[in-house]
Amino acid sequence: MIDIYETEFRKADLNLLVVFAALMRERSVTKAAAALHLSQGATSAALGRLRRLFDDELFTRTRGGVEPTARAVELARRIDPALGLIHGVVTARDRFDAADTRRTFTLGMSDDLETALLPRLLAATSGLPGIRLAVRQTNRNTVADMLDRGEADLGLAAGPAYGTDHRTQDLFTSGYTCLFNHRLLPLRTPLTLDDYLAHPHLLISYDGRRGIVDDLLEARGLTRRVAATTTHFAGAALQLAGLPLLVTLPTHAATVYAEALGLTAVAPPLPMPRYTVSSIWHAGVSDDPAHRWLRHLVDEATLHARDESAVTPESAPGS
Repeated sequence: MIDIYETEFRKADLNLLVVFAALMRERSVTKAAAALHLSQGATSAALGRLRRLFDDELFTRTRGGVEPTARAVELARRIDPALGLIHGVVTARDRFDAADTRRTFTLGMSDDLETALLPRLLAATSGLPGIRLAVRQTNRNTVADMLDRGEADLGLAAGPAYGTDHRTQDLFTSGYTCLFNHRLLPLRTPLTLDDYLAHPHLLISYDGRRGIVDDLLEARGLTRRVAATTTHFAGAALQLAGLPLLVTLPTHAATVYAEALGLTAVAPPLPMPRYTVSSIWHAGVSDDPAHRWLRHLVDEATLHARDESAVTPESAPGS
């Protein structure tokens, strides 16, 4: 077996895999060269050798850099964990030391989860100068594809769609809360269904057409008046500073917006479902010490969300 490996390894310089990993991470030949302390010419030459080695273009030019091919994404899922294991052998370490590492971790999540979790994540990593967090916008329907394309290390979503190559872990449960500016819309609380339907709403929807509230109302033969739609939770909350509108959004974000913007947070006047927010990642990185550290970091950041899931909206800050 060793003879076979030696024969195969003679065909390739394993340092090329380090260049490959840098290109996947940076999505730019120039940035990858800088990260590896190589010239751009040397990095381009390494990319040429990688293309010949794997008989694939691997990275195609775009206006902002390079984009990995499907073959490159497939290779990355196996190369990244392998490099992690080799690094552990070479350095005689089988663990990840965040205090002595320079690395960017990319998280895929929607802006309601970013609102609730990113401050905790930043606080937890404030003493780790080599750790950088990057957030990419996604949702339950697109997070798996983002992981497949190598655009995120870990995804977070409510009931994410995933395949056999993915792994998930439940983090916390959440529900829905209604927000309004009591200075512009002096409604009594608890909020009645009549008041809920009598005033205009700002709808948060990826397709701009309808949301879960519309489905629940329709089942009762009711409708609400939607004044406008937006795709961002934070943007919707900010509009309430100057407009007499109602917004229904995830509780974990609503409590943050209510406290920050001085808004009233109340339970919607109709039964609404609860749901579970989970993390999702590729099975190939499950045993990677760095990825285990990242998952633990996120798990710790969601502890407050688990505690707040038992708090009623009427007792939330800003109510």
